[in-house]
Amino acid sequence: MSDTVHRPEPFTPETEPSALEDLRARLRATRWPDAPEDAGWSLGTDLAYLRELAAYWADGFDWHAQEASLARLPRFRVRLGGGLGIHFVHARAAAPAGPVLPLVLSHGWPDSFWRYAKVIPLLTDPGAHGADPADAFDVVVPDIPGYGYSDRPAGRPLDSIAVAGLWAELMGVLGYERFGAAGGDLGSHVSRYLALDHPDRVVAVHRMDGGLPVFTGDPAGLTPEERAWFATVADWRAAEGAYGAVHRTKPQTAAFGLTDSPAGLAAWIVEKLRAWSDCGGDVERRFTKDEILTNVTLYWLTGTIGSSMRMYHANGEIPPAQHARRVEVPSGFSLFRGDIVRPPRAWLERTANVVRVTEPERGGHFAPFEEPELYAEELRAFFRPFRSLFATGI
Repeated sequence: MSDTVHRPEPFTPETEPSALEDLRARLRATRWPDAPEDAGWSLGTDLAYLRELAAYWADGFDWHAQEASLARLPRFRVRLGGGLGIHFVHARAAAPAGPVLPLVLSHGWPDSFWRYAKVIPLLTDPGAHGADPADAFDVVVPDIPGYGYSDRPAGRPLDSIAVAGLWAELMGVLGYERFGAAGGDLGSHVSRYLALDHPDRVVAVHRMDGGLPVFTGDPAGLTPEERAWFATVADWRAAEGAYGAVHRTKPQTAAFGLTDSPAGLAAWIVEKLRAWSDCGGDVERRFTKDEILTNVTLYWLTGTIGSSMRMYHANGEIPPAQHARRVEVPSGFSLFRGDIVRPPRAWLERTANVVRVTEPERGGHFAPFEEPELYAEELRAFFRPFRSLFATGI
């Protein structure tokens, strides 16, 4: 890893054995809470399931094998924004049959570049996976500052606007003056601000959601569908949004316990993997134990749960006028059936220049990991009409 400004350097982390020994010791020494009989997942993370997962994490999970698998992705670090170290995957198209569109993918919480690990090969080499080779992308997947292997900001956390600025800088460093952008969750916000603040560089933007609504206008101007959706969002926030309130208001308080206890960290993350995925209540229908623990172990080893939550606090301070801006860059949305609080078409058209909306029948909030083939096809189909524009510089 190098501190050279604007010179990406290959990056392959290797975990010290002592870090894994400490992790296993903490897991074995977990002080477990009680739980009401038959509570299951109704009050949060299921005690019996987490005990099972923690036992496997301590005595069955092979982190070195997962670390080696992730190391097959071409990964780099570079200094951006005045010195912040950013980790990213940069996978180039394999044997392109036409113009190659660069694509920056932005992840959300609670994940990292891990979200796109399965889909990257499908996007860079579609011909090897039964799709049209002409649909190949150069794919860039950065870790948001405070997530994964990117630096944790020492001062104020960065909001989605600032992260979008870093991604624009990163794409310039990599030689991409124009590119596509896509993302979900917080990555949807980042992609939105890329399109808003760099419309001359973003060819088109694809998002998995429209984000939870922030509306500053006259409610009388909303359509009946929009008003019904706002009520649904309010119900969802009341039932499921406690995590977000903690992240926005007092993330540092939660960070003490989650940074000290691997079982606590797993409980905080796994409950969301289950609740937000298209798993029908069985998290292992979508994620194996190894996949769950790879994501959680990345948080544990990098010590980034606190810094990842602090981004919610930063986004909570974004001025309302920013939320009111409309994206004029051509926009597409894939509203997966198992995702949370899916917006109506009227809201999407109010907030963006919509050229395509689809509703895939399978997949949830983590669709790139849950349904990588389906998600890859969504991106190929959306960006296909823009390849010729990219090639001609229009």
